[in-house]
Amino acid sequence: MRAAIWYGARDVRVVETAVPTPRPHEVLVEVAYCGICGSDLHEYADGPHAIPVAAPHPASGTKAPLVLGHEFCGTVAALGSSVTGLAVGDPVAIEPNYRCGTCPRCRAGEYNICQHFGFAGLMGDGGLADYAAVPRYMVHRLPACVPLEQAALFEPASVALHALRRAGSLGDTVAVVGLGPVGLLTVLLAAERGVRRIIAVDVAPARLAIAARLGATDLVDAAGGIDAAAKIHELAGGEGVDVAFEVVGSETALRTCLAATRRGGRVVLVGLAQQVRLDAFALVNNEQSIVSSVGYRDTYPELIRLIAERGIDLTPVVTSTVALADVVTDGFEALLNGAGDQVKILVAPHLTAARSPQAATNETEATR
Repeated sequence: MRAAIWYGARDVRVVETAVPTPRPHEVLVEVAYCGICGSDLHEYADGPHAIPVAAPHPASGTKAPLVLGHEFCGTVAALGSSVTGLAVGDPVAIEPNYRCGTCPRCRAGEYNICQHFGFAGLMGDGGLADYAAVPRYMVHRLPACVPLEQAALFEPASVALHALRRAGSLGDTVAVVGLGPVGLLTVLLAAERGVRRIIAVDVAPARLAIAARLGATDLVDAAGGIDAAAKIHELAGGEGVDVAFEVVGSETALRTCLAATRRGGRVVLVGLAQQVRLDAFALVNNEQSIVSSVGYRDTYPELIRLIAERGIDLTPVVTSTVALADVVTDGFEALLNGAGDQVKILVAPHLTAARSPQAATNETEATR
């Protein structure tokens, strides 16, 4: 089979390798689609960050070089000897979290903060390949009414859904600052929950346009030095929003969220910033709360239900679908150099290599 293997920063190679043989507790999946995540992009650009290099990850037993890709779906190709509840040919979505099942957090059901937390495709071999072998607990069988094109977005949608859950009550007004795939899907899922006013903030007009399609009631173009927090306050009736989602991973975005949130409101940190400075005096005086959100847990069943029963559509965030052989040029490099026009790129191993960007985009449009 072919696989996109990470050897180092700016060194991802699509190579021929053996099809994995599933161990007794594993499922072999023929990959239909695999999304490129911002985490993958960081590993490509200047990694390693999460990829284990010196020693194998304790949950996967794997270290670099390894197969990238944790946002994937496909069909069951083979079953390990102890696997039950699945059959060859079943369409499946992969929830790529590694978990030990025995640490205190796993026993409490909080497997997204397992002490051996990690992802297939970052800490072990993933789905940027023709086939991937994963533990049975990662595999969710899909009903016939849920297309694989939708399931390809379950992973980033799960990050958004978990962040909404972490926010608690959303109130009447929310702001989403940062409109990458997770931010856009936060807009969509907030709209599905009936939030009256959703203010979407970004610097890229193309992403703001997608947010409007997904349910944003107001758009704030933060380019050109605009005071985004003041604009959000104005749109929220002068008081500020009930909840703001920081989905950028920067101190500037966090400050915007805090300044845009009403007294007693909440900010949910989803973006991955390093260090930030806060005005703790203002935070206390305004009795605001900052809540963090990492990964997700128990989200795939709800997403399956939302698509099967309510007909929500995750695919507007997809801007290109490319062949596995072209993942570096038309995937990683396109995202690094796309100036915000690219949002979510899916890699489809079944596509013929060296397709034009327009042909790939046309195929994506045809699946919607």
